[in-house]
Formats: sequence, structure tokens, C-alpha cells
Amino acid sequence: MSPQPTTRIPEILKTHESSLLNEWVREQTPHLASQRGRISDADLREQSREFLSLFQQAAQRGRLDTLQDPAWREVLELLNGISQSRAKQGFTPAQTANFVISLKRPFFARLNQEYAKDGAGLAEETWRATVLLDELALHTVTSHIKMREEVILRQQEEMLELSTPVVKLWDGILALPMIGTLDSARTQVVMESLLQRIVETGADVAIIDITGVPTVDTLVAQHLLKTVTAARLMGAECIISGIRPQIAQTIVHLGVELGDVITKATLADAFAVALQRRGLAMTRAAGR
Repeated sequence: MSPQPTTRIPEILKTHESSLLNEWVREQTPHLASQRGRISDADLREQSREFLSLFQQAAQRGRLDTLQDPAWREVLELLNGISQSRAKQGFTPAQTANFVISLKRPFFARLNQEYAKDGAGLAEETWRATVLLDELALHTVTSHIKMREEVILRQQEEMLELSTPVVKLWDGILALPMIGTLDSARTQVVMESLLQRIVETGADVAIIDITGVPTVDTLVAQHLLKTVTAARLMGAECIISGIRPQIAQTIVHLGVELGDVITKATLADAFAVALQRRGLAMTRAAGR
């Protein structure tokens, strides 16, 4: 790697740190007008002060042409924390990146002052600072998007769990009403939820109701059979309810073999069978 080129950027950052901070905070404020309730003026100033301090130290100790230099580690960690916090608070990637980008105007003003009589030096330092600040801004965007993806993934997982509740209908009888498309990811959640409830309740009959599943194809049927097999391994027999005429025709047309799995048209019919397997029966109460 080539030696660090001569630069006055660290010196300028240190000499003008106080005025840079004040102007930088003022520069950020208009861009945060729509988010005023999510970050206080004090927090904004403290984040800016800490970044400027670490930025100056890193520029002094490390290289300015690569963020891979160990000297930039603390700066990048701070930006990660700010980006992730703002992602949770609802800031856009552009608003997050502006935290760094908005430093350009006040800093370039200082460069113009220091290199007023050196056009070549000004151009070189301006380009060096532009590349560095742009890379730091891109880092905040990457960190922000990564956090948002993690939040979205976690929300999707929570929605999957909420959309596959396992209900205890009676002692030893569970019901798993399903709504929507059954894919591989959801099948895994279904199996985990069902098996966990079988362990918790000691149930020996589980009703999988697919009334709310719009279509059943070969893949969906395979997912259902996987769930039935997993439940059997835990000692629980499964009944599939909600087999509408269209679904029945589709299953026959596809040549899907459900084996010895009990199927019923309605949840009520499946519940009656489950009671019978438990040696129970429902009777209508005699009128008074």
C-alpha cells in the first residue's frame, strides 16, 4: 500500500472543531424537520460532537484513502449505532446518510479558507475529503438497510407465528387453524408450534384445519404430510379438516396420496372424530 499522502485535513478538523460542530448541527436541522419528535437537539449535538471528535482522531492516526484502516474502527462503530438507532426510529436511509453528508458544506468552507491561495492544493484536499465523507455516508446507508431488513424479517417471523395459533379444544385435543398460503418457511413454523404445544399439553389428537388455505397443490400437500408425520413421531394423531369439494378434486387430480390420514369437510366433523378417539361423545342436553 502506498504511503499516506500529505494532507492538512486532520489539522483543519482540530483547529476548527468548535465552529464546525455549530455549523454542522445547524446544517442538519432542516433535514430533520419531519423527525423532530424522534431525536432531541441535545442528542443530535452529542452524536455530532462524538463523531467529529472520533473523525479527527482517525484522520490523524490512519489513512484517508481506506476505511479498512484500523484507525477508523471506532468511527464505523459509532456510525453503525447511529444508523441502527435511526432505522428503528423510522428515519429514511437518505436522512441517515445526511448525518455525514451535511458535514461537507461547513468543512469545505474551512478548506477554502485554508487553501485560498493554493488552487491545486484545494482541489486535491476537496477531492480527498469528498471521497472519504461519501464512503462514510454509504456506510451509514448499508448499516441502516441491514437493520431495516432484520426488523422486517423479525416482523415476518412474528406474523407467521401469529397466523398459526395452536388452540386447545379439549383435554388431549389441539386445533391448528391455517389461513393463507402454506410454503416451506411457514411449514417449519407450523411444525415447531404444533410440536411444542403437543409437548406442553400432552395432546394425542391434533386437528389441522385448512379451511382458510386458498389452494392445495402437490407442494402444499407434501407440507401437510410433513406436519402430520412430525406430530405422529411425537405421539399425536392428526386429522385434516376443511377439505372442500374443489380441494378434494384437486388432490385426486394431482394424484396426491394422503395415506391413512383422516380428513373431514369441517372442523366440527373433525372435532367429533377427535372426541370419539378420546372415548368421548357430545350429546344434546335434554330440554327442561
